[in-house]
Amino acid sequence: MQEEMAIANKFAWETKAYKAWVLQYGTPDELAVLLKRDHRHHLRYWLKYMGDPAGKKVINLLGSHGRKAISLALLGAAVTVVDISEENRMYAIQTAAAAGVELEYICADVLHIPKEEMLGEYDIVLMEFGILHYFADLGSIFAVVRRKLRKNGRLILTDFHPFARAWMNTPNLTEPNGFYFDEQLKEGEVAFAKLLPENERSELGKVLVRSWTVGEIIAAIGAAGLFIRTFEEIASPANPRFPEFYTLVADKMDVELPPLYP
Repeated sequence: MQEEMAIANKFAWETKAYKAWVLQYGTPDELAVLLKRDHRHHLRYWLKYMGDPAGKKVINLLGSHGRKAISLALLGAAVTVVDISEENRMYAIQTAAAAGVELEYICADVLHIPKEEMLGEYDIVLMEFGILHYFADLGSIFAVVRRKLRKNGRLILTDFHPFARAWMNTPNLTEPNGFYFDEQLKEGEVAFAKLLPENERSELGKVLVRSWTVGEIIAAIGAAGLFIRTFEEIASPANPRFPEFYTLVADKMDVELPPLYP
C-alpha cells in the first residue's frame, strides 16, 4: 500500500508544483527577499522548542518548497530537506541561493533515503503541515525519525489536527468527512491545486492519503522510543472554540522501556 501511495503522490507533486509556488509566493528571488525579512515569523510555532538554531543540524522531512528550512538556515542552522518532489527541490534550491544560504536538498522518498547512514544524526527533526497522511503505517516514518536523531535530539511535528480533518471546514481543510476513525485510503487533490487557475487543475494527479487519530499518532511516536514532551493544540482562527493544528514535541532519550504488553 505504501508503495502505491508513494508512486501516486510523487506524480501529483511533480506536476506544476513549481508554478503553484511562484503564483503563491513569487519567484525564488522574490521569496528570498521576504524570507530574509520575515524568517522568524515562518518559524513562530517552533523557535520556543528549538532555542537558538545557530549551529544546530536540522533535517526537515517532507520539506516541500523549503520556506521553513531556508528560514532556519538564515538563523545559522545547517539544514537538510528530504522531499519526494523534484519541482519542490528546484524551487527551494533557487530560493536558498537567492537568500544567500546553503541548503542540502535530497529528492527522495523519505522512507528510502539514498545512503541514509551517511547523513549522520541531527539535533532536530522538523515535520510540518500535511505530513502524516502520506503514510500507510506510522511506525515506518517514526523509525526514520528515531534513526536520524542524536541522543537527546528532538522531533518537532506540526500537522492538521485529526479533529479538524473529521469535523471542521477551515481555510486549509475544506472537506471533512465526519468519520474520525476512518482507516480507508482516500484519493484527493494535491495541496497546491487551489493555487493554480481552475482550467489547469484537471491536469494534476491525485494524491493518496490516510487519516490518523490523535491516539494513533501518539502511540506510534511512543512505540518508536521517543519521549513525548508536549502536545500543543492550536485553535482555528476561523473558530477558536476548536483546534485546527497541533504541535507535538518528542525527544530521543537513552532509556530502555519494558514492553507495553508484558
